Amino acid sequence: MTYRPLADEIRPETLDEVVGQGHILGPDGLLRRIIDSGNIPNLVFYGPSGTGKTTVANIIAKRTNRPLHRLNATTASIADIKGIIGDIGTMLAPEGVLLYLDEIQYFNKKQQQSLLEFMENGKITLIASTTENPYFYVYNAVLSRSTVFEFKPLTAADVRPAVDRGVALMARRLESEVVCEEGVAEHIASACGGDVRKAMNAIELLLTSARREGAALRVTLDDARLVAQGSAMRYDRAGDDHYDIASALMKSLRGSDPDAALHYLARLLEAGDMITAIRRLLCSASEDVGMAYPQAALIVKALVDNAMQLGLPEARLPLAQAAVLLATAPKSNSVYLGIAGAMADVKKGKTGDYPRHLQNVHADSAGMEREQGYLYPHDYPRHWVEQQYLPDLLKHAHYYQYGDNKTEQAARRYWAEIKGEQTS
Repeated sequence: MTYRPLADEIRPETLDEVVGQGHILGPDGLLRRIIDSGNIPNLVFYGPSGTGKTTVANIIAKRTNRPLHRLNATTASIADIKGIIGDIGTMLAPEGVLLYLDEIQYFNKKQQQSLLEFMENGKITLIASTTENPYFYVYNAVLSRSTVFEFKPLTAADVRPAVDRGVALMARRLESEVVCEEGVAEHIASACGGDVRKAMNAIELLLTSARREGAALRVTLDDARLVAQGSAMRYDRAGDDHYDIASALMKSLRGSDPDAALHYLARLLEAGDMITAIRRLLCSASEDVGMAYPQAALIVKALVDNAMQLGLPEARLPLAQAAVLLATAPKSNSVYLGIAGAMADVKKGKTGDYPRHLQNVHADSAGMEREQGYLYPHDYPRHWVEQQYLPDLLKHAHYYQYGDNKTEQAARRYWAEIKGEQTS
Protein backbone atom coordinates (compact mmCIF):
# COMPACT_ATOMS: atom_id res chain seq x y z
CA MET A 1 0.00 0.00 0.00
CA THR A 2 1.40 3.41 -1.00
CA TYR A 3 2.11 5.68 1.94
CA ARG A 4 -0.07 8.78 2.06
CA PRO A 5 0.73 11.59 4.51
CA LEU A 6 -2.01 12.30 7.01
CA ALA A 7 -2.04 15.96 5.97
CA ASP A 8 -2.97 14.88 2.45
CA GLU A 9 -5.42 12.19 3.49
CA ILE A 10 -7.38 14.53 5.73
CA ARG A 11 -7.54 17.34 3.16
CA PRO A 12 -11.15 18.64 2.92
CA GLU A 13 -13.12 17.86 -0.22
CA THR A 14 -15.87 20.43 0.30
CA LEU A 15 -15.87 24.07 1.33
CA ASP A 16 -17.81 23.21 4.48
CA GLU A 17 -14.92 21.05 5.67
CA VAL A 18 -12.33 23.84 5.29
CA VAL A 19 -11.35 25.22 8.70
CA GLY A 20 -11.23 28.96 9.22
CA GLN A 21 -11.45 31.56 6.41
CA GLY A 22 -15.04 32.42 7.27
CA HIS A 23 -14.51 35.92 5.87
CA ILE A 24 -14.26 34.52 2.33
CA LEU A 25 -15.71 31.00 2.59
CA GLY A 26 -18.56 31.55 5.05
CA PRO A 27 -22.19 31.22 3.93
CA ASP A 28 -22.11 34.68 2.35
CA GLY A 29 -18.38 34.82 1.62
CA LEU A 30 -17.43 36.27 -1.75
CA LEU A 31 -15.07 33.43 -2.70
CA ARG A 32 -17.70 30.82 -1.82
CA ARG A 33 -20.23 32.62 -4.03
CA ILE A 34 -17.73 32.76 -6.89
CA ILE A 35 -16.99 29.04 -6.58
CA ASP A 36 -20.67 28.14 -6.32
CA SER A 37 -21.39 30.13 -9.48
CA GLY A 38 -19.06 27.90 -11.48
CA ASN A 39 -17.59 30.94 -13.27
CA ILE A 40 -14.05 30.89 -11.97
CA PRO A 41 -11.93 33.98 -12.70
CA ASN A 42 -8.16 34.18 -12.35
CA LEU A 43 -7.40 34.04 -8.63
CA VAL A 44 -4.45 34.74 -6.35
CA PHE A 45 -4.55 33.19 -2.89
CA TYR A 46 -2.31 34.94 -0.38
CA GLY A 47 -1.60 33.75 3.17
CA PRO A 48 0.56 31.63 5.48
CA SER A 49 1.27 27.96 4.90
CA GLY A 50 -1.30 25.42 5.98
CA THR A 51 -4.30 27.76 5.89
CA GLY A 52 -6.21 26.08 3.05
CA LYS A 53 -5.00 27.71 -0.17
CA THR A 54 -4.15 24.45 -1.96
CA THR A 55 -7.23 22.74 -0.54
CA VAL A 56 -9.57 25.38 -1.93
CA ALA A 57 -7.78 25.26 -5.30
CA ASN A 58 -8.37 21.49 -5.39
CA ILE A 59 -12.05 21.97 -4.61
CA ILE A 60 -12.33 24.51 -7.43
CA ALA A 61 -10.60 22.10 -9.83
CA LYS A 62 -13.26 19.45 -9.17
CA ARG A 63 -15.96 21.91 -10.22
CA THR A 64 -14.50 22.68 -13.65
CA ASN A 65 -14.49 20.64 -16.83
CA ARG A 66 -11.07 21.90 -17.78
CA PRO A 67 -7.89 19.83 -17.51
CA LEU A 68 -6.02 20.72 -14.33
CA HIS A 69 -2.30 21.43 -14.49
CA ARG A 70 -0.23 21.92 -11.35
CA LEU A 71 3.08 23.73 -11.22
CA ASN A 72 5.27 24.70 -8.31
CA ALA A 73 7.13 27.88 -9.14
CA THR A 74 10.14 26.78 -7.11
CA THR A 75 10.92 24.06 -9.67
CA ALA A 76 8.93 24.91 -12.83
CA SER A 77 10.52 26.41 -15.92
CA ILE A 78 9.51 28.17 -19.14
CA ALA A 79 9.46 24.74 -20.80
CA ASP A 80 6.76 23.60 -18.38
CA ILE A 81 4.68 26.66 -19.21
CA LYS A 82 5.15 26.08 -22.96
CA GLY A 83 4.02 22.49 -22.51
CA ILE A 84 0.78 23.65 -20.90
CA ILE A 85 0.23 26.35 -23.52
CA GLY A 86 0.88 23.79 -26.27
CA ASP A 87 -2.16 21.77 -25.15
CA ILE A 88 -4.53 24.71 -25.45
CA GLY A 89 -6.87 24.40 -28.41
CA THR A 90 -6.05 20.75 -29.00
CA MET A 91 -8.19 17.75 -28.20
CA LEU A 92 -6.41 17.59 -24.85
CA ALA A 93 -7.72 21.01 -23.85
CA PRO A 94 -10.17 22.37 -26.41
CA GLU A 95 -11.67 24.85 -23.95
CA GLY A 96 -8.46 25.81 -22.21
CA VAL A 97 -6.90 24.72 -18.94
CA LEU A 98 -7.04 25.41 -15.23
CA LEU A 99 -3.53 26.10 -13.94
CA TYR A 100 -2.76 25.88 -10.25
CA LEU A 101 0.55 27.65 -9.68
CA ASP A 102 1.94 27.25 -6.17
CA GLU A 103 4.44 29.79 -4.76
CA ILE A 104 4.04 32.15 -7.73
CA GLN A 105 6.45 34.61 -6.12
CA TYR A 106 9.30 32.39 -7.32
CA PHE A 107 8.38 32.94 -10.98
CA ASN A 108 10.39 35.74 -12.52
CA LYS A 109 8.81 38.50 -14.59
CA LYS A 110 9.39 36.72 -17.91
CA GLN A 111 7.80 33.50 -16.65
CA GLN A 112 4.76 35.36 -15.36
CA GLN A 113 4.48 37.38 -18.59
CA SER A 114 4.33 34.18 -20.65
CA LEU A 115 0.90 33.48 -19.14
CA LEU A 116 -0.65 36.87 -19.86
CA GLU A 117 -1.93 36.38 -23.41
CA PHE A 118 -3.75 33.19 -22.44
CA MET A 119 -5.12 34.67 -19.23
CA GLU A 120 -6.42 37.59 -21.27
CA ASN A 121 -8.37 35.44 -23.74
CA GLY A 122 -9.56 33.00 -21.08
CA LYS A 123 -7.65 29.96 -22.35
CA ILE A 124 -5.82 29.74 -19.02
CA THR A 125 -7.65 30.19 -15.74
CA LEU A 126 -4.93 30.81 -13.20
CA ILE A 127 -5.20 29.98 -9.53
CA ALA A 128 -1.95 31.12 -7.97
CA SER A 129 -0.95 30.83 -4.34
CA THR A 130 1.72 32.69 -2.43
CA THR A 131 2.87 33.09 1.14
CA GLU A 132 4.19 36.57 0.35
CA ASN A 133 2.34 39.82 -0.26
CA PRO A 134 1.30 39.55 -3.93
CA TYR A 135 1.37 43.31 -4.39
CA PHE A 136 5.12 43.14 -3.84
CA TYR A 137 5.96 39.84 -5.54
CA VAL A 138 3.48 39.28 -8.36
CA TYR A 139 3.81 41.07 -11.69
CA ASN A 140 1.27 43.93 -11.95
CA ALA A 141 -0.15 42.71 -15.27
CA VAL A 142 -0.96 39.35 -13.67
CA LEU A 143 -2.56 41.04 -10.67
CA SER A 144 -4.68 43.29 -12.89
CA ARG A 145 -6.21 40.17 -14.47
CA SER A 146 -6.78 38.43 -11.13
CA THR A 147 -8.79 38.71 -7.95
CA VAL A 148 -6.74 38.48 -4.75
CA PHE A 149 -8.08 36.70 -1.67
CA GLU A 150 -6.21 36.72 1.63
CA PHE A 151 -6.20 33.54 3.71
CA LYS A 152 -5.77 34.56 7.33
CA PRO A 153 -3.77 32.64 9.97
CA LEU A 154 -5.85 30.05 11.77
CA THR A 155 -6.58 30.22 15.47
CA ALA A 156 -6.25 27.28 17.82
CA ALA A 157 -10.06 27.07 17.84
CA ASP A 158 -10.03 26.82 14.04
CA VAL A 159 -7.45 24.02 14.07
CA ARG A 160 -8.95 21.97 16.91
CA PRO A 161 -11.63 20.18 14.78
CA ALA A 162 -8.93 19.17 12.28
CA VAL A 163 -6.82 17.80 15.14
CA ASP A 164 -9.72 15.66 16.34
CA ARG A 165 -10.33 14.36 12.80
CA GLY A 166 -6.65 13.61 12.39
CA VAL A 167 -6.49 11.60 15.61
CA ALA A 168 -9.61 9.64 14.63
CA LEU A 169 -8.22 8.94 11.17
CA MET A 170 -4.90 7.73 12.56
CA ALA A 171 -6.75 5.47 15.01
CA ARG A 172 -8.55 3.81 12.09
CA ARG A 173 -5.34 3.58 10.09
CA LEU A 174 -3.50 1.94 13.01
CA GLU A 175 -6.56 -0.14 13.92
CA SER A 176 -6.20 0.78 17.55
CA GLU A 177 -7.89 2.84 20.21
CA VAL A 178 -6.04 6.09 20.94
CA VAL A 179 -5.97 7.60 24.41
CA CYS A 180 -4.65 11.16 24.63
CA GLU A 181 -3.72 12.73 27.94
CA GLU A 182 -5.70 15.82 28.89
CA GLY A 183 -4.42 18.85 27.01
CA VAL A 184 -2.79 17.00 24.10
CA ALA A 185 -5.26 18.09 21.43
CA GLU A 186 -5.36 21.66 22.73
CA HIS A 187 -1.56 21.86 22.77
CA ILE A 188 -1.19 20.61 19.21
CA ALA A 189 -3.90 23.01 17.99
CA SER A 190 -2.18 26.00 19.62
CA ALA A 191 1.44 25.01 19.03
CA CYS A 192 1.11 24.46 15.28
CA GLY A 193 1.06 28.20 14.69
CA GLY A 194 -2.16 28.11 12.69
CA ASP A 195 -0.75 25.60 10.19
CA VAL A 196 -3.00 22.55 9.80
CA ARG A 197 -0.29 20.71 7.91
CA LYS A 198 2.08 21.06 10.87
CA ALA A 199 -0.64 19.83 13.21
CA MET A 200 -1.26 16.73 11.06
CA ASN A 201 2.47 16.00 10.85
CA ALA A 202 2.70 16.22 14.64
CA ILE A 203 -0.28 13.88 15.10
CA GLU A 204 1.11 11.36 12.64
CA LEU A 205 4.46 11.31 14.39
CA LEU A 206 2.93 11.12 17.85
CA LEU A 207 0.60 8.23 17.08
CA THR A 208 3.07 6.15 15.08
CA SER A 209 5.52 6.39 17.98
CA ALA A 210 2.98 6.20 20.84
CA ARG A 211 3.45 3.66 23.62
CA ARG A 212 0.98 0.82 23.63
CA GLU A 213 -0.85 0.20 26.88
CA GLY A 214 -2.90 -2.93 26.47
CA ALA A 215 -5.06 -2.51 23.41
CA ALA A 216 -4.67 1.25 23.29
CA LEU A 217 -2.05 3.71 22.12
CA ARG A 218 -1.31 6.35 24.73
CA VAL A 219 -0.24 9.88 23.73
CA THR A 220 1.30 11.94 26.53
CA LEU A 221 1.32 15.69 26.88
CA ASP A 222 5.10 15.64 27.31
CA ASP A 223 5.48 13.91 23.94
CA ALA A 224 3.11 16.41 22.34
CA ARG A 225 5.13 19.29 23.72
CA LEU A 226 8.34 17.75 22.43
CA VAL A 227 7.00 17.14 18.92
CA ALA A 228 5.32 20.52 18.59
CA GLN A 229 8.05 22.66 20.17
CA GLY A 230 8.82 25.77 18.17
CA SER A 231 6.10 25.04 15.64
CA ALA A 232 4.07 28.10 16.58
CA MET A 233 6.84 30.37 15.33
CA ARG A 234 6.05 31.82 11.92
CA TYR A 235 9.13 33.63 10.78
CA ASP A 236 11.07 34.06 7.58
CA ARG A 237 13.81 36.65 7.50
CA ALA A 238 13.19 37.25 3.81
CA GLY A 239 9.39 37.21 3.98
CA ASP A 240 6.40 39.11 5.26
CA ASP A 241 6.73 37.76 8.80
CA HIS A 242 10.07 39.52 9.17
CA TYR A 243 8.54 42.89 8.39
CA ASP A 244 5.29 42.21 10.25
CA ILE A 245 6.97 41.29 13.53
CA ALA A 246 9.44 44.16 13.27
CA SER A 247 6.53 46.52 12.58
CA ALA A 248 4.53 45.09 15.49
CA LEU A 249 7.49 45.63 17.84
CA MET A 250 7.95 49.23 16.69
CA LYS A 251 4.25 50.04 16.98
CA SER A 252 4.04 48.46 20.43
CA LEU A 253 6.95 50.60 21.63
CA ARG A 254 5.29 53.67 20.12
CA GLY A 255 1.97 52.70 21.65
CA SER A 256 3.53 52.46 25.14
CA ASP A 257 2.57 48.80 25.63
CA PRO A 258 5.50 47.10 27.38
CA ASP A 259 3.80 43.68 27.36
CA ALA A 260 3.30 43.67 23.60
CA ALA A 261 6.80 45.05 23.07
CA LEU A 262 8.28 42.19 25.09
CA HIS A 263 6.15 39.66 23.18
CA TYR A 264 7.35 40.75 19.73
CA LEU A 265 10.91 41.15 20.99
CA ALA A 266 10.74 37.55 22.27
CA ARG A 267 9.54 36.35 18.84
CA LEU A 268 12.44 38.03 17.10
CA LEU A 269 14.96 36.67 19.61
CA GLU A 270 13.47 33.16 19.48
CA ALA A 271 14.03 33.27 15.72
CA GLY A 272 17.62 34.37 16.33
CA ASP A 273 17.05 37.76 14.70
CA MET A 274 18.68 40.01 17.25
CA ILE A 275 19.79 42.57 14.64
CA THR A 276 16.25 43.45 13.59
CA ALA A 277 15.27 43.91 17.24
CA ILE A 278 18.26 46.16 17.84
CA ARG A 279 17.51 48.32 14.79
CA ARG A 280 13.91 48.85 15.91
CA LEU A 281 14.94 49.72 19.48
CA LEU A 282 17.57 52.22 18.36
CA CYS A 283 15.17 53.80 15.89
CA SER A 284 12.33 54.09 18.39
CA ALA A 285 14.57 55.92 20.86
CA SER A 286 14.74 58.86 18.44
CA GLU A 287 11.55 58.47 16.41
CA ASP A 288 9.06 57.84 19.20
CA VAL A 289 10.66 59.05 22.44
CA GLY A 290 12.92 61.71 21.02
CA MET A 291 13.09 64.98 22.90
CA ALA A 292 10.57 63.88 25.52
CA TYR A 293 13.40 61.90 27.13
CA PRO A 294 16.62 62.53 25.16
CA GLN A 295 18.67 60.32 27.47
CA ALA A 296 16.74 57.30 26.18
CA ALA A 297 18.93 57.22 23.07
CA LEU A 298 22.09 56.99 25.20
CA ILE A 299 20.66 54.36 27.53
CA VAL A 300 19.32 52.21 24.69
CA LYS A 301 22.67 52.43 22.88
CA ALA A 302 24.44 51.27 26.05
CA LEU A 303 21.99 48.38 26.48
CA VAL A 304 22.42 47.38 22.83
CA ASP A 305 26.21 47.39 23.28
CA ASN A 306 25.78 45.13 26.31
CA ALA A 307 23.61 42.78 24.29
CA MET A 308 26.13 42.61 21.47
CA GLN A 309 28.91 41.75 23.94
CA LEU A 310 26.81 39.13 25.72
CA GLY A 311 25.22 37.45 22.71
CA LEU A 312 22.13 35.30 22.96
CA PRO A 313 20.60 34.02 25.15
CA GLU A 314 21.84 36.51 27.78
CA ALA A 315 21.37 39.42 25.36
CA ARG A 316 17.64 39.11 25.91
CA LEU A 317 18.00 40.88 29.27
CA PRO A 318 19.47 44.25 28.19
CA LEU A 319 17.26 44.22 25.08
CA ALA A 320 14.19 43.60 27.20
CA GLN A 321 15.28 46.44 29.49
CA ALA A 322 15.57 48.71 26.47
CA ALA A 323 12.12 47.68 25.23
CA VAL A 324 10.48 48.33 28.60
CA LEU A 325 12.28 51.67 28.91
CA LEU A 326 11.09 52.83 25.50
CA ALA A 327 7.55 51.54 25.95
CA THR A 328 7.13 53.29 29.30
CA ALA A 329 9.00 56.52 28.43
CA PRO A 330 7.12 59.74 27.57
CA LYS A 331 6.63 60.09 23.82
CA SER A 332 7.37 62.81 21.29
CA ASN A 333 7.67 62.60 17.51
CA SER A 334 8.74 66.23 17.15
CA VAL A 335 12.18 65.16 15.91
CA TYR A 336 10.64 62.83 13.33
CA LEU A 337 8.21 65.46 12.08
CA GLY A 338 10.92 68.11 12.01
CA ILE A 339 13.39 66.19 9.85
CA ALA A 340 10.57 64.84 7.69
CA GLY A 341 9.42 68.37 6.92
CA ALA A 342 12.93 69.60 6.22
CA MET A 343 13.70 66.67 3.90
CA ALA A 344 10.40 67.13 2.07
CA ASP A 345 11.37 70.73 1.23
CA VAL A 346 14.85 69.69 0.14
CA LYS A 347 13.43 66.99 -2.15
CA LYS A 348 11.12 69.58 -3.70
CA GLY A 349 14.16 71.73 -4.51
CA LYS A 350 13.28 74.37 -1.93
CA THR A 351 16.80 75.15 -0.79
CA GLY A 352 18.20 78.51 -1.88
CA ASP A 353 21.56 79.99 -1.06
CA TYR A 354 22.61 79.98 2.56
CA PRO A 355 23.08 83.42 4.09
CA ARG A 356 26.46 85.05 3.46
CA HIS A 357 27.14 85.36 7.16
CA LEU A 358 26.90 81.55 7.58
CA GLN A 359 29.53 80.68 4.99
CA ASN A 360 32.69 78.89 6.03
CA VAL A 361 35.35 81.45 6.92
CA HIS A 362 37.93 79.58 4.80
CA ALA A 363 36.64 81.75 1.98
CA ASP A 364 38.00 84.81 3.79
CA SER A 365 41.11 85.65 5.70
CA ALA A 366 41.32 84.54 9.29
CA GLY A 367 39.41 86.81 11.63
CA MET A 368 37.12 88.11 8.91
CA GLU A 369 33.93 86.61 10.39
CA ARG A 370 32.75 90.06 11.47
CA GLU A 371 33.02 91.34 7.89
CA GLN A 372 30.73 88.52 6.81
CA GLY A 373 28.10 89.98 9.06
CA TYR A 374 28.03 86.95 11.33
CA LEU A 375 26.94 87.63 14.89
CA TYR A 376 28.74 85.39 17.37
CA PRO A 377 26.04 84.27 19.87
CA HIS A 378 28.47 83.83 22.74
CA ASP A 379 29.25 87.55 22.62
CA TYR A 380 25.68 88.33 23.63
CA PRO A 381 23.76 88.00 26.89
CA ARG A 382 22.57 84.46 27.54
CA HIS A 383 24.44 83.33 24.42
CA TRP A 384 21.79 84.25 21.89
CA VAL A 385 21.28 86.94 19.28
CA GLU A 386 18.64 87.21 16.62
CA GLN A 387 19.86 86.63 13.07
CA GLN A 388 18.75 84.71 9.99
CA TYR A 389 20.01 81.15 9.59
CA LEU A 390 17.70 79.68 6.94
CA PRO A 391 18.06 80.57 3.26
CA ASP A 392 15.88 83.49 2.09
CA LEU A 393 13.57 81.06 0.30
CA LEU A 394 12.77 79.31 3.58
CA LYS A 395 13.35 82.03 6.15
CA HIS A 396 9.80 81.69 7.52
CA ALA A 397 9.79 77.89 7.61
CA HIS A 398 9.19 76.09 10.91
CA TYR A 399 10.10 72.40 11.00
CA TYR A 400 10.49 71.78 14.72
CA GLN A 401 7.48 72.18 16.97
CA TYR A 402 7.92 71.65 20.69
CA GLY A 403 6.19 68.53 21.93
CA ASP A 404 3.64 68.69 24.74
CA ASN A 405 5.85 66.81 27.21
CA LYS A 406 7.61 68.22 30.27
CA THR A 407 11.10 68.25 28.79
CA GLU A 408 10.24 70.03 25.56
CA GLN A 409 7.86 72.45 27.23
CA ALA A 410 10.62 73.41 29.63
CA ALA A 411 12.90 74.11 26.66
CA ARG A 412 10.14 76.09 24.97
CA ARG A 413 9.68 78.30 28.05
CA TYR A 414 13.44 78.75 28.37
CA TRP A 415 13.85 80.02 24.81
CA ALA A 416 10.64 82.03 24.87
CA GLU A 417 11.98 83.92 27.83
CA ILE A 418 15.40 84.51 26.23
CA LYS A 419 14.14 85.46 22.80
CA GLY A 420 11.40 87.58 24.27
CA GLU A 421 14.01 89.58 26.22
CA GLN A 422 16.22 90.02 23.20
CA THR A 423 13.47 91.09 20.83
CA SER A 424 11.46 93.29 23.23
